[in-house]
Amino acid sequence: MTSLESGRGTPDMHPTAVVSESSGGRGTAGRAFRKDGPVGKDRSVGIGASRPGFLWAAPAAVFFGLFAIVPLIMVAVLSFASWDGLSDPEFAGLANWKKLLDDPVMIKSLWLSVLLTVLGVAVQTPLSILLGVWAAGHQRNRAVLSAIYFVPMLLSIAAVSVLWRALLDPNLGVPAHATWLFGDGNLFGVQAGAIGVLVFVSTWQFTPLHTLIYQGAARAVPQVLYQAAQIDGAGRVRQFFHITLPQLRNAIITSMILMVVGGLTTFDTVLILTQGGPGSDTTISAYYMYQKAFKSFDYGSASAIALLLVLVSTFISLVVVRLSGYDRMRSTMEGL
Repeated sequence: MTSLESGRGTPDMHPTAVVSESSGGRGTAGRAFRKDGPVGKDRSVGIGASRPGFLWAAPAAVFFGLFAIVPLIMVAVLSFASWDGLSDPEFAGLANWKKLLDDPVMIKSLWLSVLLTVLGVAVQTPLSILLGVWAAGHQRNRAVLSAIYFVPMLLSIAAVSVLWRALLDPNLGVPAHATWLFGDGNLFGVQAGAIGVLVFVSTWQFTPLHTLIYQGAARAVPQVLYQAAQIDGAGRVRQFFHITLPQLRNAIITSMILMVVGGLTTFDTVLILTQGGPGSDTTISAYYMYQKAFKSFDYGSASAIALLLVLVSTFISLVVVRLSGYDRMRSTMEGL
């Protein structure tokens, strides 16, 4: 009776040898497998062998700590102090926070920040999804057009803002020569026109970034899903709503979080295009923080506004992650 028939192996015989012997060593059936994976990928070497140690993340952690955590702590401390940038800071308690709550411009700036963020998400999300899915094709003309379309993403916010400020100038720009479309041409003279310009310029510059996110996600969708849908008689529209959109769920959530954080912290575009005008009709929270710090030299109130923006952005991001179930990291390819 062999050791295999008796169910007992010799003490020095590896379990994989028994499997190999019982299969006769023929074809793929003779390949040796273990409980924890194929031979040659021994996971019993140690946990540290399969995962990089902390030293790999140390440079990034130090950089993040010095340029993100430490400044944030300093801003939090200054939000409870009175400081003009020259004299020594003096502890002021909650005076800065009470002053902000009683400031009508601050309340208005928060609503304007939320409005611009909502408009940006509402405009950029569907546009980015459609362009991203279209750019995910492999036709040559799509590659060329996509390369041209992504050019705005390579430009700085300041350069883009200066460009559109010149193009939309009411005296020398396009509106001055197209009064049939722009009326008197002064888009920056009314709140609706100024907000429309801010939303348009932000969309023009940042839509390519979100399009790139959706393009990568759309190309990762398994083609077998579309092939099965075609067999069932589903057209392109039905495939888009029942296959593509569900598979882009995680990408949509990631893109929306980036839009929300970016919208609440927008500053450069407002500074160059509208400077908070007309009046205070486009004075968003980030720009109001700039005015408090570098025009009024009230660094305590400016720090309170900055800390408030961080808290609001973090809270909204956590709510989006929680409500969407993104924190559970469910794979859109589960079951394939």
